[in-house]
Amino acid sequence: MKRRLLKNAVIYAETGKIEQGYVLTEGDKIVEVGPMSSCPASSEAEVVELDPSFSVVPGFIDVHIHGASGADVMDATDEALRTMAKTLPKEGTTSFLATTMTAPIEQIERALQNVAQYIDRSNPSGEAEVLGIHLEGPFISPKRAGAQHPKNIIEPNIELFQNWQNIANGHIRLVTLAPEEKNGLALTAYLKEHGVVASIGHSDAVYKQVKAAIDAGVKHATHLFNGMRGIHHREPGVAGAVLMHEEVICELIADGVHVAPEMIRFAYQNKGSTGLILITDAMRAKCLGAGTYELGGQEVTVQGEKATLRDGTLAGSILKLGDAVKNAMVYTGCTLEDIIRMTSWNPAKQLGVLDRKGSIRAGKDADLVVLNEQHDVVMTICRGKLAYSK
Repeated sequence: MKRRLLKNAVIYAETGKIEQGYVLTEGDKIVEVGPMSSCPASSEAEVVELDPSFSVVPGFIDVHIHGASGADVMDATDEALRTMAKTLPKEGTTSFLATTMTAPIEQIERALQNVAQYIDRSNPSGEAEVLGIHLEGPFISPKRAGAQHPKNIIEPNIELFQNWQNIANGHIRLVTLAPEEKNGLALTAYLKEHGVVASIGHSDAVYKQVKAAIDAGVKHATHLFNGMRGIHHREPGVAGAVLMHEEVICELIADGVHVAPEMIRFAYQNKGSTGLILITDAMRAKCLGAGTYELGGQEVTVQGEKATLRDGTLAGSILKLGDAVKNAMVYTGCTLEDIIRMTSWNPAKQLGVLDRKGSIRAGKDADLVVLNEQHDVVMTICRGKLAYSK
């Protein structure tokens, strides 16, 4: 099995920051982490000498992404998932949830089946790993559809979900739903009982309804502030409620477009790094530039940093997770340790994969990202294999 030794950089290990340290990997696992004073002299490993100003952090996990480089999860092809898996390491993402859209039932089922086959048969190392499926809709509020096609929205349905989880071979890990809709609380309780993360999103719920949903099992909020009832001084809404309840971890799109930098700071002041997960919610236009694209059966125009429907509604993003990291640091003044919590530890914990992802520790997957002094991604290793080098 191939061994690789990254040395001389600042290592952000699970046990703490090592100013001058090393990480040794063998095959797809991390086997040793420590200070340079105890670095093995063995020459069997491929040695990567890093600049002492560089940092080695755990790979980022994007729990909410629809597409990149012209590919979309709803294309329901092996090629689309491979394109995403090969593209994402350039921004430091080493694993992700393939995220679906509110679409006709047969399209959702094709996408679920395709992702399940990809996870079970493919998912090669040296590319970002598909950890499962994020089912975004169709069990959402028509009042908060956002860029989800309103004509495909349906009421929460346990039987339909059971069928979809069978089609997906058990790989649906996270479901965005509006728990205030008919049968919403029942589905929420069912998800909790079966180890699937229930996330409130595209929801028009008032505080009392959100509280009932949290009691039923909601522990995640989909893209905080976007596609949800906002904060009002006489009604906290979804946004206010999830900020107030520490058992709910909130996704945040830190592109400065979906959420104003000041509101990102506000969320950070309320939730801290333990209560937030940075996501991209990116669509196929990411990495392609300005133009007209498709998302969930609707036309999307990309100009500058914005992706919008014809009526001006924001439609996903073209954000790279590596840029979200830099933005969040500027907007909130948080540390790299805080960033690791929001991009690696929290998502791994939420998805139940903390035993192998989310931090740099012997025995865990060798998912590593090397950042320069400006926090640009200069190298990404996915399960022990070099996936990207600047």
